[in-house]
Amino acid sequence: MLRRKIDKYLQEWKNQEDRLPLIVKGARQIGKTMSVISFAKENYEHIINIDFALEHQYADIFDNGFDVDKIVRNITAHNPDLVFEPNKTLIFFDELQRCPSAATSLKSFKIDGRYDVICSGSLMGIYYEEIEANSVGYKEDYNMYSMDFEEFLWAKGYDDTFINNILSDMINVTPLPNAVYDELMDIFQEYLIVGGMPAIVNRFIKQNNYSGLLKMQQQLLFDYEEDITKYASGVDKTRILNVYRRIPVFLGKDNKKFQISKIARGARNREYVGAVEWLSNAGIVNVCYCMIDPCLPLKGNYNPDNYKLYFGDTGLLIASLDDESQKDLRDNKNYNTYKGAIYESVVAEMIRKQGYPVYFYKNEKSTVEMDFMLRDSDSIVPIEVKSKDGATASLRAMTKDNKKDKYLDIKYGIKLADKNIGFNGQFYTFPYFTGFLLRRFLGR
Repeated sequence: MLRRKIDKYLQEWKNQEDRLPLIVKGARQIGKTMSVISFAKENYEHIINIDFALEHQYADIFDNGFDVDKIVRNITAHNPDLVFEPNKTLIFFDELQRCPSAATSLKSFKIDGRYDVICSGSLMGIYYEEIEANSVGYKEDYNMYSMDFEEFLWAKGYDDTFINNILSDMINVTPLPNAVYDELMDIFQEYLIVGGMPAIVNRFIKQNNYSGLLKMQQQLLFDYEEDITKYASGVDKTRILNVYRRIPVFLGKDNKKFQISKIARGARNREYVGAVEWLSNAGIVNVCYCMIDPCLPLKGNYNPDNYKLYFGDTGLLIASLDDESQKDLRDNKNYNTYKGAIYESVVAEMIRKQGYPVYFYKNEKSTVEMDFMLRDSDSIVPIEVKSKDGATASLRAMTKDNKKDKYLDIKYGIKLADKNIGFNGQFYTFPYFTGFLLRRFLGR
């Protein structure tokens, strides 16, 4: 059983005296079901596990409304052996997207109070806003992702002390010992190729090689296309597939900007807003919006028509490339023209998995641009991802001129590269693999 960050969250949720029903959201195959079931077995005497994708007969349990006694009676009509004991029972509604009424029932379950309830699903093809309107104030949400690099390190046998020591070195600007740096960089290269899908990580850890992993990753890519076909409808289906299939193409370009006008003749941004939103809600992509001005606040200060799209899992991005690129990556760690895209993608992934929205910056004349923009308690922190040594003029300008009118909200920057820890008075330099610690570093 792989250690996941949701494990601690679920235990804390269970320990809350006045806990709300919980919805665990995220893309398919990221380990939602396995994590909830493992938690349930350790914390409840009775588990009512209903998978709406596999057990279609349970779709009628809400036909008589949302009274808890009626729902329980309808469930036991399908399976009389199930036991509902107050305060000792967890009801787990899995594959929520196949039965949105399950989410609507959460208000009734909370008011009733006898049973804990967790829902899980990818939310493909349904509008979460509608569910939220029906259960506002009576549910709690948890966004789950594929395994981040910290979870990958756990799977490789590294403990919290080891990771905390890395964070301490970042805070104290202490370069890592060469042996530790090389070791972590090798593991990070593995993570780039393997990605964070738990079944794939588990196989890699067990066999300690890449055999069979690409086939599993490519199957997941096909499954996502199948889900789009299944849950999207009409012209939306075509638009969503057009966007999804072209993400690697635009990431291979210098500016990496996703341009709707180039994916279909006559295509316009306003026609594809729903397609991008659909993929984002399903957890398949990370949307990185361009900030209008490099100033606070970040939210509400971006152009919704100017964005980049990254896969939610960088291992799947690499799996989407041609077979020759795959072999070159695994055999020679040769990223060629895709090197910048891959490192940007994994940093976007790390940022999103830490709970941040993802933004970049580019001025109107394209003379100043920055890969990502984060914030600490009182300032913007520009983040540059470098596939080669050195820093761009943009990072130097944004951190050097922070006393001028242009960049008053910027106090320092961060460069992520294949370089050890350092600070030059303007910006920190950190190795790529420390990206998962940015939130803890900025919150120090």
